[in-house]
Amino acid sequence: MAARRVYQVWKGSNKFICGGRLVFGPDARSLFVTLLLIIVPVIIFCVCVASHLRHEFSSYNSGYAILVVAILFTIHVLVVLFLTSSGDPGIVPRNPYPPEEEFRYDSSVSVDAGGAGRQTPSLQFPRTKEVVVNGIAVRVKYCETCMLYRPPRCSHCSICNNCVERFDHHCPWVGQCIGLRNYRYFFMFVSSATILCIYVFSLSALYIKVLMDNYDGTVWKAMKESPASVILMAYCFISLWFVGGLTGFHLYLLGTNQTTYENFRYRADGRINVFNRGCLNNFLEMFCTKVKPSRNNFRAFAREEVPPRPRAPIIPRDRDDLGGDRRPKVEADLDIGEDLLKISQRRNIEELDEDIQGRGSNGPPGNTSEPDSIMSSDHRAPTIRSDARHLSWERSGNWEIAQDVLANSNVTESRNYVTSKEMRQ
Repeated sequence: MAARRVYQVWKGSNKFICGGRLVFGPDARSLFVTLLLIIVPVIIFCVCVASHLRHEFSSYNSGYAILVVAILFTIHVLVVLFLTSSGDPGIVPRNPYPPEEEFRYDSSVSVDAGGAGRQTPSLQFPRTKEVVVNGIAVRVKYCETCMLYRPPRCSHCSICNNCVERFDHHCPWVGQCIGLRNYRYFFMFVSSATILCIYVFSLSALYIKVLMDNYDGTVWKAMKESPASVILMAYCFISLWFVGGLTGFHLYLLGTNQTTYENFRYRADGRINVFNRGCLNNFLEMFCTKVKPSRNNFRAFAREEVPPRPRAPIIPRDRDDLGGDRRPKVEADLDIGEDLLKISQRRNIEELDEDIQGRGSNGPPGNTSEPDSIMSSDHRAPTIRSDARHLSWERSGNWEIAQDVLANSNVTESRNYVTSKEMRQ
């Protein structure tokens, strides 16, 4: 069987193309809608507006700059959109098994069926823990899906099914999560789209003004002469409410070093933003630092599934177990009961042996010769010493059973049967 690559066995909801070189979100099809919303208006602008304005300026062919700027700036917007949607936003690799070093045994009081309280050890796994950020303790949560403690400012995206560092939000217009590694490109896309809308709106209005001057008419005659300009102005005006509002909102987030997710959470909880380093330093951190490399190599060969490491068994401190299926415990209790019965039979024979020896000292010597010969055989002596060494009969009734005693239980039981038979004779 050929080895498979990481992107082929990826457990998230991402979509990969070009052999894992490009990674998109599960809703990557919405990216085509965004492309149409950008490209179609620009084409209309270049054909119906910019081409007519190229000769409206005094300098020779200076009007061509309007067309060139529109095309180049559109290419810039499409490039940053591609960088935003086709890269790793900062996905934290999943763990193959939970961090067992975080497990701890704790005592908890539980109530059994009879209403009596008992204290039993239970397996505890902390769902949160604290880390220090800028001298302030920050609580991080455990992710059940990725089986890891999320780093600070990390959150799990329910759409992509991944934990993303510095998670901002999942943008359906780009079909990707916005996180640590692509937030810079996302802001450049939103702000560039805002500038492009302003550019197209302004030049469309300029063309309406030119038509009014050339035909000595009113606004209505100019609008009838170039209805495409009117449509572009209306479209850009509506778009500015969207991309322009996003640009202003993210300028505020950059100045305070927040994410969209943190902004809503801090407002709801009233917590302090511990990541704010001042407006200037916040902007320098975002735009003047190197983008961190991806933690994932999607084209690498995937490792075989690592089975979960065996956990240490939980041994109850009292007589009852921790619940669950009781049949294995019942079977174990029956086995222990049989072993204890065998040991108790040996104990009764030992007491009987002592009684016979006591009677033999006062009675006729012939009465003890045959039992003594049986009880003092070469095979029984080590067994008695082993029993005496490994069994402690205390008043509390606690028994410490050694493995060698249990191993010899069958042999001892057969000898006990012979001895009992001889005694009855």
